[in-house]
Amino acid sequence: MEQNNNLWSLIEQRLEASPDSTAFIEGGRAITVAQFHAQCSQALAWLQAQGVRRGDRVAVWLVNRTEWLALLFALARLGAVLVSVNTRYRSDEVSHILGKSGARLLVCQPGFRKIDFADILRGIATDALPALEGIVVVDAGDYTAGTLLGRPIARFPALDGVTSADSALAADSSDPGEAVILFTTSGTTKGPKLVMHPQRTLVDHARRCARAYGLDQPDAVMLAMLPFCGVFGLNGVLAAFAAGAPAVLMDAFDGEAAADLAQRHRVTHTFGSDEMYQRIAEAVKGEQPFPAARFFGFGAFTSSFGEYARRAWSRGIPLVGLYGSSEVLALFSGQPLELPLDARLEGGGRPVAAPLAQVRVRDTESGELLPPGRSGELEIRAPSNFLGYFNDPQATADVVLPDGFFRTGDLGHLRDDGTFVYEARMGDAIRLGGFLVNPVEIEAVLKRFDSVVDAQVVAIEIEGRMRVVAFVVPSPGNVPVEADLIAQIAGQTASFKVPARIWFVDRYPVTQSSNGVKTQRNKLRDMAIERLA
Repeated sequence: MEQNNNLWSLIEQRLEASPDSTAFIEGGRAITVAQFHAQCSQALAWLQAQGVRRGDRVAVWLVNRTEWLALLFALARLGAVLVSVNTRYRSDEVSHILGKSGARLLVCQPGFRKIDFADILRGIATDALPALEGIVVVDAGDYTAGTLLGRPIARFPALDGVTSADSALAADSSDPGEAVILFTTSGTTKGPKLVMHPQRTLVDHARRCARAYGLDQPDAVMLAMLPFCGVFGLNGVLAAFAAGAPAVLMDAFDGEAAADLAQRHRVTHTFGSDEMYQRIAEAVKGEQPFPAARFFGFGAFTSSFGEYARRAWSRGIPLVGLYGSSEVLALFSGQPLELPLDARLEGGGRPVAAPLAQVRVRDTESGELLPPGRSGELEIRAPSNFLGYFNDPQATADVVLPDGFFRTGDLGHLRDDGTFVYEARMGDAIRLGGFLVNPVEIEAVLKRFDSVVDAQVVAIEIEGRMRVVAFVVPSPGNVPVEADLIAQIAGQTASFKVPARIWFVDRYPVTQSSNGVKTQRNKLRDMAIERLA
């Protein structure tokens, strides 16, 4: 079958190759390709019955489940747009996304663990969402209300997975170049922007990832433990589906449960945050806990993971650094397995779309493009680049250059072998003594001391110039003296990297994004300013 870049083509290819093969494992139940095709067809018929048309936006606020994916494929076939809503969002964020996207329908569930979706919605003013016509509830029960936010509540049908004939479906006339999904950025000081991607980037990227990461190899099995509402989670499960590898779905992440599923299903591949892998590694004992493992890719969202990752490799857990973003898609690149261990554990790597994908580095002060080894802002032009920010041409123009390169806002450098290294967000990088310094360098020095469990470094203005300050989690029962620790650091690093102050804390402020837990350095800066004041 000739390949095309409509999402539905991924189903058609799987149907032609092996309709009875396992597409997903959900709640211990295997769902075949034919059954998933039937689910997507049922979702498509239901959306049509609701009057959803080409160009309509439908917000999906669900945990990981096959209904999420079925809605994506069905909306794509209609030429409509899925608005992805993070299940960790609350009233202000949900209201912002629904309002900004102009979503016509919202699909959610009554609740999940400690999340009461209906109660969160009640915190939104009824007149704040003029475009929203109705709310759709999956798993609606006898006590589900008839209205919410002054809108009628419809019940999403149970997708039974009974196979149906493809001949009943109208031809797929959707445009693979039009937006099919809106992802949210992880903004902290402003409402999140909505990142537009068309079907062609999702499909093309899924196929490239399938090959690049070996998901198309015999007996590959993927553990989908990241939320589908973010690019990291969705790109991984689409890559597995495109490759023909079964995907084991987790509705929400738990370290012990993830370790159990990986062992029970002989998982070969998974993708997650560094914090997730730390919890998985702590949940299992002994050597070689995952004998089937081939590629466990991770995004580096904290600075304290290096030692964990090296210990993981010594136990046969093959952790490999990745790079991606909502704008260029996750799994954009991964470090080659033939590199030395420390290089494998850095973010970045080789783009899956190489040589079509181009990465360059620009000096933020002079504007010149930099050679390998010198740090600056990463700029990317690739087949997976986004269409722009929805209804925000100014924000798009601010980050997309005239030659099509996307300004990532990330600090990094090129290697001589054509790969690249992600170092930090530009907002986290520190200009000290005329040099652009990655705070991880200073944190690594601090963590050499036995009295330090973890360290986070930020820069603030002290007496008219930028100075480094540090927040340290001390070893239990071994809290160092601030002046002594500063003196020890001074003997091991350049003077402009020595912290002016060190504060000892139990934990750091973090945010729960769709891609994992991230340390909030902006809040650390605020804490430092308050403490000095």
